Amino acid sequence: MPDAEKEKTPAAVPPAETPAAAPPAAPAKTAVVTEEASSQYFFGEPLVGFDPSEITGSLVVIEGMDGSGRSTQIALLQEWLESEGFAVQTSGLRRSNLVGRDIDELLAKNAATRLTLALMYATDFFDQVEHRILPALRSGTIVLADRFIFTLIARGVVRGINREYMSGLYAMALRPHLTFWLNVRPETAFGREFKKAQAISYWEAGRDMSLSHDLYWSFIRYQTMIKREFEVMAKKHNFLELDGEASVPAVNKQLRQRIGEQLGIRATKYTPSAALAHLWR
Repeated sequence: MPDAEKEKTPAAVPPAETPAAAPPAAPAKTAVVTEEASSQYFFGEPLVGFDPSEITGSLVVIEGMDGSGRSTQIALLQEWLESEGFAVQTSGLRRSNLVGRDIDELLAKNAATRLTLALMYATDFFDQVEHRILPALRSGTIVLADRFIFTLIARGVVRGINREYMSGLYAMALRPHLTFWLNVRPETAFGREFKKAQAISYWEAGRDMSLSHDLYWSFIRYQTMIKREFEVMAKKHNFLELDGEASVPAVNKQLRQRIGEQLGIRATKYTPSAALAHLWR
């Protein structure tokens, strides 16, 4: 009997059954698709559980140094888009419920190390991605970002943090649909910032870097360094560069035209409401 059983054993698995081992090849195909989707939607590794088909909104980023006019343009664009029937949500730095206030406190004390700040800002960014930006994009909302990872990377690099480390920190960041860079000279930026607040921020002037004992020159040197980083990233990530020193209406017109193309808005004429008329200069 044992010999008979040994002879029957090979027959129990017919040769015709062997092709059933083919299915394991399917995951390899899925991995390729995932990798392609990753490069399209993220700068590096994809977020866990991210499904590109769920994104029906658009992420529009306005970058630029302090005093470039970003916040003004964000306010005007939000009103324009809402008048066109779009739901709009804004995002920016230090706005997460998780660590936004903590960063403000650290900045106020001027006591945080460079790496600590870099990591805190990264935490702030990804908390907003998870709880604000992705939910908005999934619902078809237009997200207007007042600064993005580019500012954070630039700040870290000019303070001596390794460029690859900073880029790796934001590998899972979403790729914006549009990224605008409002390019201005540091001298222009200083004049605007001082006129607006009659003061210059310790951090905006790079005072933590001991660039100069003079506030003005510290600001100019620091912002020049930031500007150079933007120039590098503009080429790498195809920023849409605009002359940030042009009039507000002129810059806004260019922004509306390009965003209109992205969203399929044919007529991009716009006149601000009385509440925002003071910005239209």
